[in-house]
Amino acid sequence: MAEIVRMPKMSDTMTEGVLVKWHKKIGDAVKNGELVAEVETDKATMEFESYQAGTLLYLGVEEGKAIPVNGILAIMGKPGEDFKGLLAKAQAEDAASTSDEKVESKVESAPAAKSAAATVAPPPTPVISAPKVQEIIQSANGDERLKISPLAKRLASEKGIDLSMLKGSGEHGRIVKRDIDWFKPGSFVQGSALSARAVTKESFEEVTVTQMRKTIARRLAESKFTAPHFYLTMDIDMDEVVRARESINQVNATKISFNDFVVKAVATSLREHQAVNSSWLGDRIRYNHHIHIGVAVAVEDGLLVPVVRFADSKTLSQIAVEVKEFAKKAKDKKLQPQDWEGNTFTISNLGMFNIENFTAIINPPDACILAIGAIKQVPVVKNGIVQPGHVMKVTLSCDHRVVDGVVGSKFLNTFKALLENPIVLLGQGNI
Repeated sequence: MAEIVRMPKMSDTMTEGVLVKWHKKIGDAVKNGELVAEVETDKATMEFESYQAGTLLYLGVEEGKAIPVNGILAIMGKPGEDFKGLLAKAQAEDAASTSDEKVESKVESAPAAKSAAATVAPPPTPVISAPKVQEIIQSANGDERLKISPLAKRLASEKGIDLSMLKGSGEHGRIVKRDIDWFKPGSFVQGSALSARAVTKESFEEVTVTQMRKTIARRLAESKFTAPHFYLTMDIDMDEVVRARESINQVNATKISFNDFVVKAVATSLREHQAVNSSWLGDRIRYNHHIHIGVAVAVEDGLLVPVVRFADSKTLSQIAVEVKEFAKKAKDKKLQPQDWEGNTFTISNLGMFNIENFTAIINPPDACILAIGAIKQVPVVKNGIVQPGHVMKVTLSCDHRVVDGVVGSKFLNTFKALLENPIVLLGQGNI
């Protein structure tokens, strides 16, 4: 008997998905657990496997199109089975459900509408469908057209790379970030087509917002406008961490980064300051006994926050391996829901981009997020003597509904003490 296959909710924040690729076509036999399609969610591109066996009779969405959660994705059944009646019934039920939701919304807003009856509503703004995320650039000869992602274009411009010298490795030959990263600067010739090209007329581009970017915009806007943020900034002497890291990396098989020290110090500090390891739940506050650290990772389409679970119980080497694996999986769009869910505190580090100081927006459901700046070598005063030293600025963003200034300050002071005395942080067997 034919059965409708609906779009599942593949992440906790997913409202719709984009069908990236069908791996089966109408008429194909499908086994239970076999890969049927790839779906772009708000967090990653994920594989959709069939939970039943049968023949694919109907595809409910084209490649590249969005479909809401619980929308009709496909119909499975026996070869040649008539499914049109089942499809029509399901579509009618979906339409009725949508209509009911609109009526309920209209009823709820009726009082407001009545009081504002004299106000003339402006006409709705037309929605313009934008092209896929790519940019078309005319080359110097005026004929060939290059497809390039906005990020790749910016990086190429910063590095002075002639795009006509690149061969894109992305979909349909699109130039992406890795093509810029792999390009050898020595092959660039000054005075080439890039330097000769000039813009002589007004132009712009519009790109479709990805599912990831939609969710980032919605969640961070909710956080910024509902959680009363306040910020605490502190300078940390990193001389001892610099020396400790150099010594560890000379003998340790796993190379440790400064960010690994930060994750370990944050986790250890949270164990002492439970009030910071918390969440606002409206009518109650949750104080988490476990410590799951979200580590923000930048990818081409936005920002992902994989989670180092039970971080306070892990060594520096374990943290280093886990974070590197997460970063690779994030860039390859291989992260799974269990990789990014459950954070109790988040770290956002822009130090590797030479950013000295910044404030970060709290990542729900956390009560705090710690922004890490670059380690700068600057003049410092020690024992009354001016000498060179390594200083790192950090800023703690706090949700004032949960964390007060004194609580956040005590947490930062513990964090500072651990980094300025890493021998205490590392202890026995913590490398």
